[in-house]
Amino acid sequence: MNKQVEKRIEQLREQIRDHDYKYFVLNEQAISDQEYDKLVKELEKLENENPDLITSDSPTQRVGKDITKQFKPVQHNVPMLSLANTYNEGELYDFDRRVRETLPREEKIQYVVEFKIDGASVSLRYVNGILKTAATRGDGTVGEEVTNNVKTIKSVPLQIKRNSSAPYPPDDFEVRGEIFMRIADFHKLNKDREEKGEKLFANPRNFAAGTLKMQDPQIVASRKLNIFVYNLISSEGELNFHFENLNLLRKLGFNVNPEFKLCESIDEVLKYCNELESKRNSLEYEVDGAVIKVNSLRQQKILGSIAKSPRWAVAFKFKAKQAITKLNKITWQVGRIGTITPVAELEPVFLAGSTISRATLHNYDEILRKDIRENDKVVIEKGGDVIPKVVSVVLSERPKNSKVPRPPDKCPVCGSSVFKPENEVAFYCENTECNAQVRGRIGHFAARGAMDIEGLGEALIDLFVNLGFLKTYADIYDLKDHRDELINIERLGEKSVGNLLAAVEASKKQPFAKVLFALGIRYVGAGAAKKLADHFLSIDKLIQASEEEITDVHEIGPSISKSVRKFFSDKHNIDIIKRLKKQRLVFEAERKVVKENFFTNKTFVITGTLENFSREEAGDRITVLGGKVTSSVSSKTDFLVAGENAGSKLEKAKNLGVKILSEKQFLNELNKAG
Repeated sequence: MNKQVEKRIEQLREQIRDHDYKYFVLNEQAISDQEYDKLVKELEKLENENPDLITSDSPTQRVGKDITKQFKPVQHNVPMLSLANTYNEGELYDFDRRVRETLPREEKIQYVVEFKIDGASVSLRYVNGILKTAATRGDGTVGEEVTNNVKTIKSVPLQIKRNSSAPYPPDDFEVRGEIFMRIADFHKLNKDREEKGEKLFANPRNFAAGTLKMQDPQIVASRKLNIFVYNLISSEGELNFHFENLNLLRKLGFNVNPEFKLCESIDEVLKYCNELESKRNSLEYEVDGAVIKVNSLRQQKILGSIAKSPRWAVAFKFKAKQAITKLNKITWQVGRIGTITPVAELEPVFLAGSTISRATLHNYDEILRKDIRENDKVVIEKGGDVIPKVVSVVLSERPKNSKVPRPPDKCPVCGSSVFKPENEVAFYCENTECNAQVRGRIGHFAARGAMDIEGLGEALIDLFVNLGFLKTYADIYDLKDHRDELINIERLGEKSVGNLLAAVEASKKQPFAKVLFALGIRYVGAGAAKKLADHFLSIDKLIQASEEEITDVHEIGPSISKSVRKFFSDKHNIDIIKRLKKQRLVFEAERKVVKENFFTNKTFVITGTLENFSREEAGDRITVLGGKVTSSVSSKTDFLVAGENAGSKLEKAKNLGVKILSEKQFLNELNKAG
């Protein structure tokens, strides 16, 4: 009897998997919803009666009941690199030239062209044909495990299809893809939320990425996410060509976007890119370009990668989508450092995946240059398909009696006087205690990429600032002292407050580089903060450093060094840092122990144009290997790395007797050091 039940359970699983594949991957429906539900209910009944026969790859196990409190870090065996972008025919031909110059002359080169799906990147690992883990891209090296949420997506196979025509089913392999939401499903979701008076989601991509990080897989399951996979990675078996791998993935049951093509020349690539762009507006999902990859995996290995992107692949970005709408009003918003920025308040219009009702006007000079006025019909587009901006005015439809807008004469938030520094285009609010600046600094501090305090978003920050709980970002760590008051606030409650305070406590583990970035020092972005943290290793040493010592850090210019010195010269800022130290935030970084090599404890200067790296990437490689990179040549410089068109630094190095490394010599030393 038990054998019969086991056999029936397996039959039902196979049938349900097959119907899921047909419906969610092939877009075919072989049976009615009622018949499908009947199969699922029979399987659930048999598994409930025989719990010892339940397996993780059963269709009944797609939607778990456990809440995910933490998303564990996952180290990617092969980094999930981002792609370099090309925007025109010339840049695409340059990519082809670089590929040909790197590979042996006699090599035949083929390219595969695919749509660039505008979604959230994930990595899926399969062991013995069964989905084991799913992880987000993260920073490219370490992602976060989202297996329970990805399992709810029915176009993701929990078990691969055993296909006799496939060359082999690998025992351990990785598949990479983009999670996305169909445009129609996104519109329906937002329409339902609008009818309920709920906040609308911005666009399908952000919605998909946010959904992957939800704690409850049952909510994720209700959100109709989908996937297109685009890469197969395995150390087992013989993988030779990307084009073959895409076809193999289809045979194994994965959802591969059908619009991919093998091209024999870069001219054929360009022609197909243009063909894909012409299809863009008729698609059911968002794309923002095409991806071009060298087909041969052997050639991909020869070409290799630079720090952030592979040399064997590139993105061809489509032209930004545009729309025409009315500019109702020009308003002014205040940022965290007091910058007053003009914003176009628009008649809502749908563009590139989201409804646009506001667009940046950058600064007052830009308003004058484009002659933008209130009540104008304007052309808008999304810069890089992300940030809405006003491109131009439809002058033929300009109303009579329109007036040139005037710059602000006082802060639109606090009413304080404004000033415009010499040689700058922006106006600034003089009052550092202006509520908008306070909110902006706290929002920056709490944001992902900085302290990453989940749950402390714009609405709560506004509420806490208005109630007087937050005056500086140091006050965030005193919120625990107001727990009872917070619980009594409408819309919060004990569970929400508990989660928020736990996130605040967890943020204390953020590394020094992220804490430094979170402080909101003008011009100090995430990259500059990392360089400063790696160089000085502690906040105290950075506070004590002179402007010259800060400028001496590779890729740190005088604007950053002046801004850092100004920030730490302010007693108010030092007092806040003292408060944060008492809360045990991380203000020190450990120097990584690196096996002694050519670069250890040596000082380098990089000049000229490098073919294989940007200067920043070359500097990062040196730093990782224990070297130091400075921006100016002196008698203390050990080596100058000289690219093409090296200028005065090369001459100075020669005069001082500093050793010169060509890019080829530099590459050889990098390879030796590992």
